[in-house]
Formats: sequence, structure tokens, C-alpha cells
Amino acid sequence: MDDETVERVRAVVVAIPPGETASYGEVAARAGLRSPRLVGRILAMDGHDIPWHRVLRADGSCAPHIAVEQSARLRAEGVLLVDGRLPRPSRPPRPRTARR
Repeated sequence: MDDETVERVRAVVVAIPPGETASYGEVAARAGLRSPRLVGRILAMDGHDIPWHRVLRADGSCAPHIAVEQSARLRAEGVLLVDGRLPRPSRPPRPRTARR
């Protein structure tokens, strides 16, 4: 991975406002990458000085090895996880269609 890729990922993560989150996949897409795993690798190697805690898995959960610290940092910003994951907004019920 080259320095330009690392800097693009870092810039995307820095742009996530306090109290908000993004998934690894969303960060990858915004940085022009195909792999959310690459985002995780970059943050693990070079993310200690940026708000890495605002990046969650696609299902809204923290990676297990950083879950305690990540959820504490998010809580300090007003982001509350429920049962270890970010609550998803509820969808309105789909209208039922008449059957023949």
C-alpha cells in the first residue's frame, strides 16, 4: 500500500464528525478503495493519532480486540451502542398488498 492510499484513508476518517460513525466499507468507498479490510489494516498500522474509533464494522459493531476502548470513546462523544452495536433506525412497516 502506498503513502497516497494511506493519506486518503486518513483524510476520510479525520472528516467523520464527532458523534458520527462510518463503516470500514464506507471509508473505503470514500477513499476510492475496493477493500474495507485495507482500511482496517491502515488504521491498525497508522491510525493512532486520528479518530479511528468512529469506524465500525458493517453491522455496526466494534472489532472485538478494541471494543471496550472504542465503545468508551464513542460514548464520550454521545454515540451509544446497544448490545455492542450501533442501533439501526427502524424502518416503517411495508404496506401490505391485497392477495388475489
